[in-house]
Amino acid sequence: IDGTLTNSRKDITLATKTAIQAIMEKGHLCVLASGRPAPGMRRYERELELEKYGGYLLSQNGARILSSRTGEPIYQKALPLEIVPGLYEFALENGCGLATHKGDMVISAFAPDRYVSLEARINGMPMRQVERFPDFVDFDIYKCFMTADDRKAAVLERKLQKLYGEQAAIYRSEPFFIEIVPKGVDKGDSLRRLTEHTGIPREDVVFAMDAIVDPVSLYEPVYSDGGDALCVMDQVRDTQNTDESWTDRIALKDALKRLDDRERRILSLRFYEGKTQMEVSAEVGISKAQVSRLEKGAINTIKKNI
Repeated sequence: IDGTLTNSRKDITLATKTAIQAIMEKGHLCVLASGRPAPGMRRYERELELEKYGGYLLSQNGARILSSRTGEPIYQKALPLEIVPGLYEFALENGCGLATHKGDMVISAFAPDRYVSLEARINGMPMRQVERFPDFVDFDIYKCFMTADDRKAAVLERKLQKLYGEQAAIYRSEPFFIEIVPKGVDKGDSLRRLTEHTGIPREDVVFAMDAIVDPVSLYEPVYSDGGDALCVMDQVRDTQNTDESWTDRIALKDALKRLDDRERRILSLRFYEGKTQMEVSAEVGISKAQVSRLEKGAINTIKKNI
């Protein structure tokens, strides 16, 4: 949503809305994907009329996928509640903000700092500070977040990853914003789940995602120290399709042409299908010793001709 669907004022422009609705009129599916909770996405869902067209909300980085038509979740994965007391003690010791979401409300463990307040304002959700946060949070939560100034947040992020990296995914989505989400949850994985639910080919989703990315010239400068600029092309390297690899494949193809049909078949059975010499001998109708001799001779022929 932020930085793609909306402008700097967090609004969908009329041109964008018109274009998206025209696409949906043709039968295409619209999915809003964001780190926001579902209540923070409802405004845009209503503006685009996703209930009418049958879209989806992929909220909290994919921890919840909701049908706009029914309002029901088609997938959700919550954080393990047993980590909440530890997160609370960590935030208390380090003097940082800690909050989560309940329904359409931001729940703060402490007096909301400016970053927690920003989260509430962006999502259009009221805030509530609670006593004894670990006791209050006895419901499913799909994301916790901690807040601190950027330098401090960078240090806290690493500490949290060491403490809880086995139980949750922890990263900064903004310099001041540390997200704690269920392990194994991300937008890419959730899009896969959505394609399985809707029956849309995965390739179509990949094409749609690529379509919103601006193309970059291979000659776009990415670094300069006063001399020749370093371009994108200078950093692009294909380790699988190098000049050496494709010339090797050509040479191998030519060398295989020098073998007779039986030799090529033996090599195919042995090295492409992974069969043993005994299995090859039964299939080709010769002894295991002959298979071994023909295989060795064929390999030597290839070596000589490469």
